[in-house]
Amino acid sequence: MDLLRQEVKAEMASLRQEVKAEMASLRQEVKAEISGLRQEMEERFNGLRQEVRAEIAGLRQEMDGLRQEVKAEISGLRQEMEEKFNGLRQEVRAEIAGLRQEMDGLRQEVRAEIAGLRQGMDGLRQEMRAEMAGFRQEMEEKFNGLRQEVRAEIAGLRQEMDGLRQEVKAEINTAFNKAMLYFTAIAVVLGVLTLLR
Repeated sequence: MDLLRQEVKAEMASLRQEVKAEMASLRQEVKAEISGLRQEMEERFNGLRQEVRAEIAGLRQEMDGLRQEVKAEISGLRQEMEEKFNGLRQEVRAEIAGLRQEMDGLRQEVRAEIAGLRQGMDGLRQEMRAEMAGFRQEMEEKFNGLRQEVRAEIAGLRQEMDGLRQEVKAEINTAFNKAMLYFTAIAVVLGVLTLLR
């Protein structure tokens, strides 16, 4: 009986160690998967940030170049107006009027260009938000799927443990019944021997 109990205890301890080892391995796999997903998400966000910054820097450079062109044009026009004004005031006035019209047109073009750039930025923001929303949904779906897999694995391990407990209980009961039969037989033999004496 003691030997059987020790064997059962040893078997149960071995099964517990195996279950613990499998649970530890599963935890490590889940942690590694979550770490990889976090790193991938950070890399995507960083790449998207770099693209947005580069796009903004390019737009700023274009705006600076446009400002320089406008300033250079205005400087040339002013010099030309001053030279003509010294000779012919009337021509200078007419030229100024034409230049003012050209400036108004240039302002309209600049405003239209700025409005177009703003629309482009708004569209880019919408795309970024849509991309982030899709990525978040994808991550949530992956996490939910992983949770379901882990829960299913834990449920399977619990079922296996329950089955193992039932088998161990059945083996213990069988061994106990056999021992009782042996003891009963021994008692009968002792009684018969007593009667024969």
